Amino acid sequence: MKRTLLLIVSTCLAIIVTAQQPGATIDVQHYTFSITLNDTSDLVKGNAAIEILFIKDAPAIALDLISENNNHKGQTVLQVTEQGKPLHFTHINNQLTIQFAAPVKSGERRNIEIAYEGIPADGLVITQNKYGHRVFFADNWPNRAHNWLPCVDHPADKASLDFIVIAPAHYQVIANGVKTQDTTINQLRYTHYTETTPLSTKIMVIGVAEFAIQQSGTVNDIPVYSWVYPEEKEKGFYDYALAVDILPYFIKNVGPYAFKKLANVESTTIFGGMENASAIFYSDDASITGTRKSESLLAHEIAHQWFGDMATEADWSHLWLSEGFATYMTILYFEQKHGPDTAKQMLVKNRNMVIDFARKEMRPVVDSSVTNYMKLLNANSYQKGGWVLHMLRRQLGDALFWKGIQTYYSRYSGKNAVTGDLCKVMEEVSGTNLQPFFQQWLFRAGQPKLDITWKYNTAKKEINVTVIQQQNEPYQFPLELQIGNDGIKQLGIRNRETHITWPVTEKPGTVIVDPQVNLLFEGQIKETR
Repeated sequence: MKRTLLLIVSTCLAIIVTAQQPGATIDVQHYTFSITLNDTSDLVKGNAAIEILFIKDAPAIALDLISENNNHKGQTVLQVTEQGKPLHFTHINNQLTIQFAAPVKSGERRNIEIAYEGIPADGLVITQNKYGHRVFFADNWPNRAHNWLPCVDHPADKASLDFIVIAPAHYQVIANGVKTQDTTINQLRYTHYTETTPLSTKIMVIGVAEFAIQQSGTVNDIPVYSWVYPEEKEKGFYDYALAVDILPYFIKNVGPYAFKKLANVESTTIFGGMENASAIFYSDDASITGTRKSESLLAHEIAHQWFGDMATEADWSHLWLSEGFATYMTILYFEQKHGPDTAKQMLVKNRNMVIDFARKEMRPVVDSSVTNYMKLLNANSYQKGGWVLHMLRRQLGDALFWKGIQTYYSRYSGKNAVTGDLCKVMEEVSGTNLQPFFQQWLFRAGQPKLDITWKYNTAKKEINVTVIQQQNEPYQFPLELQIGNDGIKQLGIRNRETHITWPVTEKPGTVIVDPQVNLLFEGQIKETR
């Protein structure tokens, strides 16, 4: 299922890649979560059956689970058993430590059951939707699952899972995977979903509400559903049906879709969209308009089913491998559907967002110093990450770029990756040393700040161009200039100051920097006398 420590050494950065967190004792193989909900209180009763593979000898294990606080929010563990026999446990400071009767050897598998209950302070949102109806929605990203699920709450630990939800019969239930049971007994609905593809906890979810449900279509035998609040089902079904058009693009260009359904779900959570595997949640604030204005949002979240859900960042600092990919894949989808001018407009907008962010916070894209992972939801992870992929595409060309993307996805689908893994794949495919490219754009803060001037020499009929990099350390990049009617010229920029002269047929009326929108930079160009 996963790999342990592996040292990647290439012309890229030498980086240790782990299938688990460094020093991990266990690799969770499977979760079965049985969750009981009710309409009279926010108390959630849970039972977690967990299959564990030991990757180190150990007498005990630790799982993440929020302890009950002074406001009576959090979870209380009632019992932990193995094959029906109780195990000793402690639950202190949000960590559930379980002691085995004898030390467990590396390679052994154990099955434990945890009975618990509590009121989630976070992670499972129990609230009213905008129509005043009670709803329950998981909201696990980034590491909030352990507010209501005992688990290893880290993206590197992936496991298959079952969700069994017991709730009042007037609710419908959506979750990851395929529905295998849906029965009503004594006014209670029992719903069982099974997901055989291993997932990180960040994308394990349930949604429990009163829904209107429609199958929007089928793509390669994959049913595509829309789950929306009944009050706006016509608009919702129309808007979310765009998924039937979006899904084939990524299947064709990236690789097979990994899951057995795709459900697009109206929800009441903190995010505008959340890429939960096979059950994407969208905010009820703005995702449904009846005008399909959320096409980019749907494309972004559907792209995540490949990048983030299947090929997953091994640690939070490499989040751009999820968000940057989804951002740029959305632009590529729009380029194909709406044309290159639309894609260029999206890139210009994103470039401005990157520049604005850098003026407030000068941080690299791969930023291991951030411990509040919500702060990684910024223009570096999204827009700059997308721009790095765009510049890589322009450097390699479309054919090699897509071959690299497909190879990277095929290699790391169902696994975890870091930035060095992507670099290595792109080097293999292109035969090019890409270490300088990855280093300067992803591990350095900021972007080139350019002061560009040009001057026309009437006597010689030539144009003199000067490019000065104003940031502390020079970048290396190609810079394109549109020089009047003489076409596009390209400069290879390596030094702090670059001078170049070109012959021209006449004095250009304009000189445009980066006319094809291929470079992440800030600056201006002006004529000098």
